[in-house]
Amino acid sequence: MNFYTRLINREHPLPEGYIPEHLIDIGIPFDAVPGDPKRLLEVKTARAAHNLITQSRREGLNLYGISGYRSFQRQKELYTGSPYVAAPGTSEHQSGLALDLSCPQIGMELTDEFASTPEGIWLSRNASLYGFILRYPKNKEQITQVPYEPWHIRYVTKPLAAYLALTGMTLEEFHCLRESKAEIR
Repeated sequence: MNFYTRLINREHPLPEGYIPEHLIDIGIPFDAVPGDPKRLLEVKTARAAHNLITQSRREGLNLYGISGYRSFQRQKELYTGSPYVAAPGTSEHQSGLALDLSCPQIGMELTDEFASTPEGIWLSRNASLYGFILRYPKNKEQITQVPYEPWHIRYVTKPLAAYLALTGMTLEEFHCLRESKAEIR
């Protein structure tokens, strides 16, 4: 399985000491000071996020990064048992492949209202063009085991993002499909 298409969740955690090899701050607009680790993303993910943000800006939108990379230790500090905060090792943020986005219209908050903003609408329509999926879609909570998060995108490569966007599948459903096909062989 490709690193970018890897399933990361409660059943498929990252190793405790996992740190992505190539984390960079590519300089996208962020609601965090320079040097803050949450501005970091895995290098290919960072380039895709830069392209996504650049295009959104060309279209007059104001997307901002809120949270990218989180270390195992930082995730441990944040974890409260809330369904919105993954347990250490089970957060895609630890992989450097996930990015939470928001906009000034909702005070840079991570709330469901983001989905109704011009930025949220644009993101849901265009994320797959840059290799991202909306990782925790509405009405798929039983499958992902995570509440709806219209602000959380995950880099999975353009081909897989396009496939998931066209089929409406989650990453969990894709992996179940792959496992079923492997069993048939």
